[in-house]
Amino acid sequence: MKNLQFPLQFTFKISTLSNDFIVKDANGITVSYIKQKMFKFIEDISVYNDDSKSEVYYKIKADRWLDFSAAYNMTDRFGKALGKIARKGWASIWKARYEIYDENNTQDLLIQEENPWVKVLDTLLCEIPLLGIVSGYFFNPAYIVTRPDGTPVARLSKEPSFWGRKFTVNTLSKFENGEEERLVLGLMMMILLERRRG
Repeated sequence: MKNLQFPLQFTFKISTLSNDFIVKDANGITVSYIKQKMFKFIEDISVYNDDSKSEVYYKIKADRWLDFSAAYNMTDRFGKALGKIARKGWASIWKARYEIYDENNTQDLLIQEENPWVKVLDTLLCEIPLLGIVSGYFFNPAYIVTRPDGTPVARLSKEPSFWGRKFTVNTLSKFENGEEERLVLGLMMMILLERRRG
């Protein structure tokens, strides 16, 4: 996943029991199919080349059993470490915060929820019969990706849709060496975790 044509679209499939989604580039070409294995004590994500699922390009796997502060290791098809993404425990309860590390375990990027009130209002509205069905059209969280020095790199935004199934990734600056691959894989894992969180 290098030299991708942004913006990218993440679209979750609602016809499967697993938490699957497709990634398409700006030209509408499928660049990845993400499949989360169900009923696993340790998160295990496969990133395929396309929706035929003929070839695994990447794996994302938790470093421990279900844990609020687990780190998720990202590897390529040959098992080479690319980095990891970690949720920042208690700091993520109010406002989602994830750190992406490179293959040398150096912090590379930071993902933060832009406005935590959007998620609170969405959660409250979901509890009201009938209104909960349309909440996905009114409350759409966004996440900003920055470098440790604060430079914005990309933004992931939920698009108005039923069941919160569509997300868009836009770039805000040029990628440095290795950033693009880690950023996209990190956002894939982050959005799986955030959808489960509510």
